[in-house]
Amino acid sequence: MSHKKSKKNQKQFNQGLINPSAVMKQCSNTKLHTIKNHDVSSETTNTISPKNITTTNGVTATVETLSALIASSNPLFKNGALWTPHRPIRPEKSEGGIQFQIKTSFQPAGDQPIAIKSLVEGIKKKERTQVLLGVTGSGKTYTMAKIIEKTQRPALILAPNKTLAAQLYGEFKNFFPNNAVEYFVSYYDYYQPEAYVARSDTYIEKEASINEQIDRMRHAATRAVLERDDVIIIASVSCIYGIGSVETYTAMTFQMQKGNKLDQQKLLTDLVAQQYQRQDINFVRGSFRVRGDTIEIFPAHLEDRAWRISLFGDEIETITEFDPLTGQKTGDLQSIKIYANSHYVIPRPTLNQAIKSIKIELTKRLDELNAAGRLLEAQRLEQRTIFDLEMLETTGSCPGIENYSRYLTGRKPGEPPPTLFEYIPNHALVFIDESHVTIPQIGGMYRGDFRRKATLAEYGFRLPSCMDNRPLRFEEWDAMRPQTIAVSATPGHWEIEQSRGIFVEQIIRPTGLIDPPTEIRPVKTQVDDVINEIHQTIKKGYRTLITVLTKRMAEDLTEYLHEQNIRVRYMHSDINTLERIEILRDLRLGTFDVLIGINLLREGLDIPECGFVAIFDADKEGFLRSETSLIQMIGRAARNVESRVILYADKITGSIERALQETKRRREKQIAYNEEHQITPTSIKKNIDDILSSVYENDHNIKISHFITQNNKVGDNLTNHIQHLKKLMRKAADDLNFEEAAQLRDEIKRLQEIELTIASDSLVCNNKYSLDKSIEHSSLFTKPNLAQMGPNTTDVGLLAKRKKERK
Repeated sequence: MSHKKSKKNQKQFNQGLINPSAVMKQCSNTKLHTIKNHDVSSETTNTISPKNITTTNGVTATVETLSALIASSNPLFKNGALWTPHRPIRPEKSEGGIQFQIKTSFQPAGDQPIAIKSLVEGIKKKERTQVLLGVTGSGKTYTMAKIIEKTQRPALILAPNKTLAAQLYGEFKNFFPNNAVEYFVSYYDYYQPEAYVARSDTYIEKEASINEQIDRMRHAATRAVLERDDVIIIASVSCIYGIGSVETYTAMTFQMQKGNKLDQQKLLTDLVAQQYQRQDINFVRGSFRVRGDTIEIFPAHLEDRAWRISLFGDEIETITEFDPLTGQKTGDLQSIKIYANSHYVIPRPTLNQAIKSIKIELTKRLDELNAAGRLLEAQRLEQRTIFDLEMLETTGSCPGIENYSRYLTGRKPGEPPPTLFEYIPNHALVFIDESHVTIPQIGGMYRGDFRRKATLAEYGFRLPSCMDNRPLRFEEWDAMRPQTIAVSATPGHWEIEQSRGIFVEQIIRPTGLIDPPTEIRPVKTQVDDVINEIHQTIKKGYRTLITVLTKRMAEDLTEYLHEQNIRVRYMHSDINTLERIEILRDLRLGTFDVLIGINLLREGLDIPECGFVAIFDADKEGFLRSETSLIQMIGRAARNVESRVILYADKITGSIERALQETKRRREKQIAYNEEHQITPTSIKKNIDDILSSVYENDHNIKISHFITQNNKVGDNLTNHIQHLKKLMRKAADDLNFEEAAQLRDEIKRLQEIELTIASDSLVCNNKYSLDKSIEHSSLFTKPNLAQMGPNTTDVGLLAKRKKERK
């Protein structure tokens, strides 16, 4: 009977007869201290409108729980007391005391000396937020590096996406070759989050493909920040998502020294508790194997080094470092510290307590669902949760273990989960690169995640506590961050507000380059006009970037220009990350001359060969043609002394006017400086691998210069090629030809750089390691580029071979 009444009330709510204003009122009375333009709570409360009504209080148990959770724990100020972020106790550093030291021939020039001095003084005065307004090509990365060196503080550098994060990683690795420069981004190659679509009664199970290389680098980053002082972590916004707490992560580490007593069976049990797997044959990262009195461990944070522990009775006789592929010894160690193979490992006492707490919440939630007559949801929740609890009791882990993070980390309801910000020390520096893009991302992450989790909890797929497995809210991140420097050519409102309108300008470039000249031309003839400009740019040996408004426009314009015998490609969100990297590399190599895009040809795109930038439909006011967007697109032409920018517009919008005024102001200042100091502007010169840098750390390097040729195979399908090389490597290892196997392994790693979303020079093997010569020109991994398509072009690949065979 109560179930029918619940359905009736639900119908009344859908017709607007029941108003959820009480939920809003409850949150509004909490005196939430929000930040301008980042009010998360009000919007969040709107997303939990009660869709199912109980007979007692008109609100379902789930919605009531979520409303109370938000109202009680979201405010930064509660009962007159300031909410203070959790600051865990960190273990003593075993590799501390190393100084930051830049290794480069560059010297501060242009506006860099003043910017470095001003920002360092602000840090010493404990200024919490500073802004560096640095134009494109002014050396902002070098300025950040000098600040780190002068302050000798660890740093976290936030980038808006993986590609820019990887570019920064490569540059900082070059600046600080002797320090710990680490990479911390999302390790998913593919990620489909768990979700439920109530309208169609569709449950979508979580699917994910984890990139092992990036997972290793995340472990290396957390280990380095706990063990060393000289740490620079390059991270994407995914660092505000939850990982294991510092306390449990460090509690599951153990140290061994040469000469110590050791119970072999206990060591094996501890390794299994750390999520290491026993692999006596397939010895890979995160595994161990036992051979008599010898135990070999492949640590989670190392790439091609492993540890061999030799016992004499119950005493550690030797600890050896060796190459897991060749078995060759690389060194003797006195002691080692083994970190867990997962950030979510939990000590058994904590796990037992968590299981008890989960059972209590499950019982309470089942009573609520049964009382509401929601028998299907109750059965579903009980079945799923009991399975997870059995897995936790048996193995210490379960699929979706992160959804129980509240209990596993001992947090209170509504408290933020442990993130990378709890790992970094309190005196660290945070640099927010391209802050006008990164800051809004931080503010928006929580909202979508909340909506999805609320639906899962409402329909019995998860306990309501799953809501605490979430990214940080903006105000939580703001309270947790240490001293911060926002870096952008176009700082946003939040950055200016936090720095009280005071910012450090870096407008003068070390090369003397000035902002490119900009002109406006009519939209009506933009296509014909841009073709003439492209031909002139090609004659000078430069590349062209064109930005349009839609994907369809990008594809149609690409097709039209191709018909005009122009080598052209397009790039938009439908192009996967790997292909984008190949496109940018091929543009720089001169495989084609024109690249057409929408919103990807903006922040951080470093193309010194770019001689012309065309902005179509510049007068269409909106996000893609805002003042910030226009300044960023104009900046893509600021790395070449002969670059030009044309805006195609029939009217001067406010955004165009402000963008041109800012560009004019910068040009005048740059020209005056050059004239005063008699500087002749020169184009930026960068090798391709300076920009398209690797993201893996060379733990072990062998010179194989004879193994590499200088001719890149532009456009190869690297996945097939890498698989082929792996087969050759295994065959060489089986034949005990370890030197050749090591050479092939290093070649594979170079090619895998691109698969890690880093554009890197594609190095290829010499003929000795090529595929069979009979299929040299018909390779399965060769694809034509646009220059090889269309009329009067040569057929390549398998089709050409088959035609030849038929003849």
